[in-house]
Amino acid sequence: MIGVDLIGDIRRAYFEEHVPIKEIVRCLSVSRATVRKVVRGQATSFKYDRGVQPAPKLGVWLAVLSDILALEAKLPRRERRSTQRLFEELRGRGYDGAHDSVHRFAKAWRAEQARLPNKAYVPLSFAPGAAYQFDWSHETITLQGLPVVVKAAHMKLSHSRMPFVRVYHRETQELVFDAHDKAFGFYGGVCRVGIYDNMKTAVEAIFIGKARKYNQRFLQMCSHHLVEPRACTPASGWEKGQVENQVGNMRDRLFLPKPRVKSLAELNAWLEDQCIAHAKATMHPEFKDRTIWSVFQEERASLMELRGPFDGFVEKAVRATTTCLIMADHNRYSVDARAAGQKVLVRSHAERIVVLLGDEVVAEHPRHFRRDQVVYNAWHYLPILLRKPGALRNGAPFKDWELPAGLAEVRRKLQSHADGDRQFVKILNAVLEHGLAAVEAACAEALEAGLAGSDVILTVLARRLQPALPPSITTPDALRLKFEPAADCARYDSLRRAA
Repeated sequence: MIGVDLIGDIRRAYFEEHVPIKEIVRCLSVSRATVRKVVRGQATSFKYDRGVQPAPKLGVWLAVLSDILALEAKLPRRERRSTQRLFEELRGRGYDGAHDSVHRFAKAWRAEQARLPNKAYVPLSFAPGAAYQFDWSHETITLQGLPVVVKAAHMKLSHSRMPFVRVYHRETQELVFDAHDKAFGFYGGVCRVGIYDNMKTAVEAIFIGKARKYNQRFLQMCSHHLVEPRACTPASGWEKGQVENQVGNMRDRLFLPKPRVKSLAELNAWLEDQCIAHAKATMHPEFKDRTIWSVFQEERASLMELRGPFDGFVEKAVRATTTCLIMADHNRYSVDARAAGQKVLVRSHAERIVVLLGDEVVAEHPRHFRRDQVVYNAWHYLPILLRKPGALRNGAPFKDWELPAGLAEVRRKLQSHADGDRQFVKILNAVLEHGLAAVEAACAEALEAGLAGSDVILTVLARRLQPALPPSITTPDALRLKFEPAADCARYDSLRRAA
């Protein structure tokens, strides 16, 4: 193949200097066919395309290699093997040809796939308030000095590109609900359409085309916020490409290097500030003379009204054990003693666990995300203590029990008494009738007098319940005696002498 400089020399010699072809061939050391090809056309460069690439040893392996490349094409780019690894696999199957043949074919095959129409996309445009996109990502942070993998919920408004990021320990359904509530509160309104992938917390079955069977609780959440859910085609991340792009961008901006925090609440507050800072500093990809923040401020007027948080819980029926414990999310929580052995409903919210016996709440605890934890509320076991006061000393719920200062001091003083446990249980039982504040005040009054017995404290409580004395009546001046009678017992002596 000749270069463009030689082609230029041939064209100038023939057309400008009128040198014969025979002389050009002799002077420039090129073939007569090459000179004729240059002077008979207008091309100033030539490209050689081989019609058929001979592959004598690879030929029988082309079908196998094509199948391998087709499977590799379905994987993320970072998980695809190099041509050297593909060559080694073929060698293991019996191929005895060269690596260059494998590399050349794989490169041509991938280039051909990249030119196919299914690799081209139509740019999307959304009206203000029309849609948002939602997705999850896994990130690593340093929580209380330890590396922890957390789940980051990402939402992005499709028109203004306003981002929202919030992290959780899980990506369960109740946390999906909470992420939506927090995001809509952050935006100050709701879009009309939500675009999702086929996450299991939202989609139960995928049918032909866009038909989906959505989870009923997920549909309740969408109904509450008046959102129409739309699920993407499987393995078609470009249908929600904005939030997919946000995952990578926000990872570089927010999670590299790993943030060091004491709690997720601290991290989430920081993430909201960073989302706002990013929006104020980044120009909008379509409205290039405006920032994302300014476009978002304009879009706010088009959002639907926020209808308050959705009561997003996941409910499960379990049986409480005879030790007044229920299992929820790989942890055990105590319930009121009257629910022991009964079927109860456990409602898992984003930050708390609520247990119901019928329509009555028999327990409520902050939710724990570490596994195999036992969470007690010692007050749940008070009815049992009335029957078995000896359990106060060694009962697991009563170890490290944080009591108010007055009750704790009374308990300490009663430990030296033979019947101290029974006396303290009587005092605790008074909490059910009088309330913790009243019992704590009675304990403080008794301790000031140097006493700590149950009888004294219960007497103080009873005295506090007595009605107040009525106020004395003031005698009006008109009814007052002008001469107050004098107290003189000697008058009775005079009566006796007369007798």
